[in-house]
Amino acid sequence: MPAGADWIHEIKHDGYRLVIQREGKRVRLFTRNGNDWSNRFPLITEAALRNRISSFVIDGEAVLLGVDGRSDFAGLHSRKHNDEVQFYAFDILGMQGEDLRQLPLHLRKNNLARLLARRVAGIFLSDFEQGEIGPDLFRHACMMGLEGLVSKRRDRPYRGGRSPHWIKVKNPNHPAMTRVKKS
Repeated sequence: MPAGADWIHEIKHDGYRLVIQREGKRVRLFTRNGNDWSNRFPLITEAALRNRISSFVIDGEAVLLGVDGRSDFAGLHSRKHNDEVQFYAFDILGMQGEDLRQLPLHLRKNNLARLLARRVAGIFLSDFEQGEIGPDLFRHACMMGLEGLVSKRRDRPYRGGRSPHWIKVKNPNHPAMTRVKKS
């Protein structure tokens, strides 16, 4: 785990990576592979439509929470609970027609916090911590049975795909590790 003032640390949710695009009354949900899941998660779509800003693109994770408050990937994958799936937003790529991808992450996070200031059930700002806390935060995430952490350089612009400025560290005891090994 990186530790230093230049890093932002986020919980790694065990879900599906999605990008939400809203333009007026149209909301689309895209997977990392470009699949359109706009009709799959109604709670996320409705939350995007309730936002006071009518044009934005946000990046995050579609997650089904179990009764213990942790991600339930098996339940998410079963598709039996699609109407309960929520979105944890961790980045904003555009808002009101302005491309924000070249801004450093910490400024995009500020814009995302403003966009999601009025909490609407279905879309949440993914919590994060900054600085030296990374290793301690990872230890606690593992003790809580979470998937792990993603650490990102706070001064970097957005880059699609894999990035050397993002470091994912997974809990070796989390079920996601077994799933990855099987595939």
